[in-house]
Amino acid sequence: MRLRHLAAAAVLALGLTAVSVTPALAANILSNPGFESDLASWTCTASSGAQAVTTPVHSGSKALQATPAGSDTGRCQQSISVKPSSSYTLSAWVRGGYVFLGALGTGTTDVSTWTSSPSAYRQLSTTFTTGASTTSVTVYVNSWYGQGAYQADDVVLDGPPGTPPPDDTTPPTVPGNLAVGGATQSSLSVSWSASTDNSGTIARYELSRDGGAPTSVTGTSTTVGGLTAKTTYRFKVRACDGSGNCSAYTAEVPGTTTEGGGNGGQLPKRVMVGYLHASFANGSGYIRMADVPNEWDVINLAFGEPTSVTSGDIRFRLCPAAECPNVESEADFIAAIRAKQAAGKKVLISIGGQNGQVQLTSAGARDAFVSSVGAIIDRYGLDGLDIDFEGHSLYLNSGDTNLSNPTTPVIVNLISALRTLKARYGSRFVLTMAPETFFVQLGYQFYGPGPSGASDNRSASYLPVIHAMRNDLTLLHVQDYNSGPIMGLDNQYHTMGTHDFHVAMTDMLLAGFPIRGDTANVFPALRQDQVAIGLPAAPWAGNGFTTVAEVQKAFDCLAKGTNCGPYRPRGVYPNLRGLMTWSINWDKYNSFEFSRSHRAYLNALG
Repeated sequence: MRLRHLAAAAVLALGLTAVSVTPALAANILSNPGFESDLASWTCTASSGAQAVTTPVHSGSKALQATPAGSDTGRCQQSISVKPSSSYTLSAWVRGGYVFLGALGTGTTDVSTWTSSPSAYRQLSTTFTTGASTTSVTVYVNSWYGQGAYQADDVVLDGPPGTPPPDDTTPPTVPGNLAVGGATQSSLSVSWSASTDNSGTIARYELSRDGGAPTSVTGTSTTVGGLTAKTTYRFKVRACDGSGNCSAYTAEVPGTTTEGGGNGGQLPKRVMVGYLHASFANGSGYIRMADVPNEWDVINLAFGEPTSVTSGDIRFRLCPAAECPNVESEADFIAAIRAKQAAGKKVLISIGGQNGQVQLTSAGARDAFVSSVGAIIDRYGLDGLDIDFEGHSLYLNSGDTNLSNPTTPVIVNLISALRTLKARYGSRFVLTMAPETFFVQLGYQFYGPGPSGASDNRSASYLPVIHAMRNDLTLLHVQDYNSGPIMGLDNQYHTMGTHDFHVAMTDMLLAGFPIRGDTANVFPALRQDQVAIGLPAAPWAGNGFTTVAEVQKAFDCLAKGTNCGPYRPRGVYPNLRGLMTWSINWDKYNSFEFSRSHRAYLNALG
């Protein structure tokens, strides 16, 4: 954790630390800005344990203290009347591992900033301009997962006051169409229809789980995390306006989490995974982290690359300005990552790529890999790691055919490194892999009952790694492109670019296949929630581009048993997780065809 704090401090030195101002400006339009009246005028999430404390404070006799719990970041917020088309400065004094300050509903660009200062108060500050019709904004402070208690004091919104709404004693209408779905092992998605209010403004919704204290929600949907696997929960919701009037609660609606296992519960039921060209430029153009569309659930930063093939030392840097003139500062990049994470997205560092060969041939290289990858994760506050080893990075020594007990050093050391990183970061660590079909499905010819003895042992090199990490693997999204024909479980060859190819390749991962000479063992049939289909986002992104219609036919066949072609999968897989693409940048270049079409399709599947 020390490295993470040092990294955050370095970022702040680049520009996030604001110039000190007097805490209690005359122009401050917030109510109870120093929490001297406890939590009056502030709304805090129910599980945060928010309270006014007498120590440590920045000034006065009290300060806010709240603690993130589970998927709750410990947010406290206040809605305030403002004037349209006006400039405001928002600041606060905060203390904690990670503390965020921001404004929502500005009508222009919502803003946020953050700091890491666990032992002393430090001031945060940001500015925004309201939209032409904006009459209220919501300012907030919160922390981040696993960071312990934070404090905030002397919150200031400096700018012209708005016109308060007239006295209002009429509550909003009761929200409609409450629904619970999107079940994972540790979360449920809850949504409802918007309420109406005679003042025209719904300040917040309050969601209650199992009759407990409500949690404040600003929109008409939320994902409730930190739940227990295979457990039924009941939810109800009400609407509250800016005058403090709240509607009656809806009737309770139940929802049940899925069985435990792996790390899939950190993500929605259906995911979209995309690679972001963060360290280099090509013909698709550079995209700033803040501009990544909302359709993407997992954003893989491409790439962390080795200083040499066998060193194990991995480095990551943003695209140089000479290559990417619109590249953001590192401070803005990190702030944008935090904003994505606050919206429920996962941001990973992807290691390797076409030009980033990594061979962990020694224990020293293994240890350097763990140390350097951990430093990248800590510096940018990332959610985990994607392994995209290509080329000659992985191989099996001749005769190394024991799937459960490989002896080839590059395989053994990679497995050891991944287990070490998983142990270091715990249950929230997201681990994904993006091998080419050559390294996975073609291994059927090496391990399976198909044609004996693949000529190149790389054709099976990922299988021992997948087998060893199967209980910790969040997602496997094999690149179903840039390959020739591959044999399926029907012992027929299938050609990329068609729905039949994706069905055959995915079925191998979900059905498994027997190991030659070992009838008691199989290549691990992965859980459905661990598998996504890997595709190029556009014809220019890779050989084997598959049209939207063909992709969705493949997904229909696998998840619903309909729209199948000549290949018939061994089963129906209703919980198949989603789609991965190379890349977010190429998707933008292709007018967002991939993300918009497939996001709508996956959402409709439920």
